[in-house]
Amino acid sequence: MESKYTKRYTEEFKRDAIALVDSSGKTVTAVARELGISSESLRGWYRKAKAERGEGTPGELSSAEREELKRLRRENREQQQTIEILKKATAFFVKENDR
Repeated sequence: MESKYTKRYTEEFKRDAIALVDSSGKTVTAVARELGISSESLRGWYRKAKAERGEGTPGELSSAEREELKRLRRENREQQQTIEILKKATAFFVKENDR
């Protein structure tokens, strides 16, 4: 059952709201008030859209960049585990060879 405090908006609605902010010259708060939505919700959508277009604040990652970073960190973790296993195997075989 959906909470009475949580509203779900379609991607189309979000895109239209963001386009309205861009085209109207009005503030995010004013547009949100006109649409009857939370200004914080619209502000978050707007920031995310700007980041996706590469217009975000410096250092802000797009969702594609965040996904790539997540993938690279996972690969790095797996490679570190492989290296540790190989080190232990090498030490084992060196010890066996010395017998």
